[in-house]
Amino acid sequence: MALRDDEQDRWQELAGQLGPLAHQASRPIEPENSAVPTVLARARLWPGIAVLILITSVLLPPVAGYARQYASVQALQFVTFAVAGPALLTLGTPWRTRAAARQPGSTGLPRRPGPRAAIWLAAFIALTITWRLPATLNALARSPALPAAEMVTLLAVGTGTWLELASPRPGQDQLSRPARAAMATAAMWTIWVLAYLTGMSGTSWFAAYHHGGPGGLSAAADQQITAAILWAAPALCFLPVVYVMVIAWLGGSTGRAGSERPASSGTMPAGWPRPPRGWRPPRTR
Repeated sequence: MALRDDEQDRWQELAGQLGPLAHQASRPIEPENSAVPTVLARARLWPGIAVLILITSVLLPPVAGYARQYASVQALQFVTFAVAGPALLTLGTPWRTRAAARQPGSTGLPRRPGPRAAIWLAAFIALTITWRLPATLNALARSPALPAAEMVTLLAVGTGTWLELASPRPGQDQLSRPARAAMATAAMWTIWVLAYLTGMSGTSWFAAYHHGGPGGLSAAADQQITAAILWAAPALCFLPVVYVMVIAWLGGSTGRAGSERPASSGTMPAGWPRPPRGWRPPRTR
C-alpha cells in the first residue's frame, strides 16, 4: 500500500513539473526578428520600381529619339515592353502573392489552366509578330505616339504570359511544370525566329530608319545589332524558366506544381540525391 502511495506521489510530482513545460510549448512561437518579413516585402517592390524606371527611360528622350532613328534601339524598346518589363512586373509586385490566395475561376478567363494559358500565349505570339512586321516598324519610326500603344499591348499580354509561368496559383489552377516549360519555349522561339529572319535577310527591313550619317550605324550593322538584341533578351528571361521547370519535373514532382511528391526511392540510402522522374530502383533478390 505504501509502495502505491509512493508511485502516486512520484506521478503527481512529474505532472507538476511537466505542466508548465506543456503550457509554454503550446504558446505560439514569436519570430526572433519581426522586421524580416517587412524587409522581404520591401525588397520585392524593387523589381516593380525597376520596371517603372526602365519603361520611362525607353519612352522618353533621348532614347525615344534614337528609337525612331535606329532599329536596334527600337528592338531594345520592344524587348523591354514584351519580355523584361513583364518578367520584373510579375516577379516583384504584390499581386503575385494575392494570386495564390485567389480562388480558381475568380476571373473571366477559363477556369482550367490549359485553355487560359493557351489564350495568353496565342495573344503574345500574335502581338509579337504584329509589332515586328516591317510595315509596323516603319510606322513606329514615323509616329512618335505609336510606341505608347506598343507598350500597353505588349505589357498586357507579356504580364499575362508571365503570370502563367511564375505566379504561385493554387494546385489545380496552375499549369504543370512541363506545360510551363513548353509555354516559355514557344514564347522564346517566336522572338528567336523573328531575330533569325532579321539577321539573315539580305535586304533592309527598315526603310523609314535613316542610316549612313556621319558617325552613325550603317543599315547592315543596325540590322545585325537588332537581331542580337532579339536573341539575347528572350534567352536571359525565358531560358532560366525552362531550366528550372524541367529540372524540378525530373526531380520528382507530380503533374501539378505545388503538389510535390518525392521520386520513388525504395532502396536508395539516406542522404543520396533523388533519382530522376521515372527511375525505378533495381529489384533485390
